Amino acid sequence: MTLDILTLFPEMFAGPFEYSIVKRASENGLVKINLHDLRQWATDKYKSVDDRPYGGGAGMVMRVDIIDAAVAALKSQFSKVVLMDAGGERYTQKKAEELARVEQLIIICGHYEGVDHRVHEHIAEAVISVGDYVLSGGEIPAMIIADSVIRLQPEVLGNPKSLEEESFHESLMLNDQCSIRTEYPQYTRPEEYKGWRVPEVLLSGNHKQIQEWRKSK
Repeated sequence: MTLDILTLFPEMFAGPFEYSIVKRASENGLVKINLHDLRQWATDKYKSVDDRPYGGGAGMVMRVDIIDAAVAALKSQFSKVVLMDAGGERYTQKKAEELARVEQLIIICGHYEGVDHRVHEHIAEAVISVGDYVLSGGEIPAMIIADSVIRLQPEVLGNPKSLEEESFHESLMLNDQCSIRTEYPQYTRPEEYKGWRVPEVLLSGNHKQIQEWRKSK
């Protein structure tokens, strides 16, 4: 299995991936982990990967074109692209077992105020949350995904029966529902990308209509 992790902070993964099962799996060639800095796909001299949200609002939003370029550079016919997001499908042991069967898993780590919603709609094949709480970015959730799928790979655990006999295994086979919701979809530049347009209401400058649209989401 190959894990390709797209992040603004690849150095965050150095510690957790240098110990225990994950380290042994990597050293023994049972899994390949690649950390990619999203800034390498930036097109300006400042290596910008985010911009102001359309319709106004606090914070910065990660750009769809940067993320699309990164995924396109890595993706193969055997890939599954996952976006870490607090409003996504709740991560369960059942989902871990599903992802563990993928040959190449591409994980997108969001940050700042969020990710342009066109990534959810057109690029990510799954949007996953690790719990009903909000973190500063998708890096820690990505570590959780990585650890959980790596330990399920053949030969990673010394005793094959360990997976079958774990005391929590049955109790972790939970439903895939998630109760948390993000506040509303966010969009930033470019206004149109590959025919994927920002909703017109966000470009209107009509703050009342924008607020009504956001409430409806």
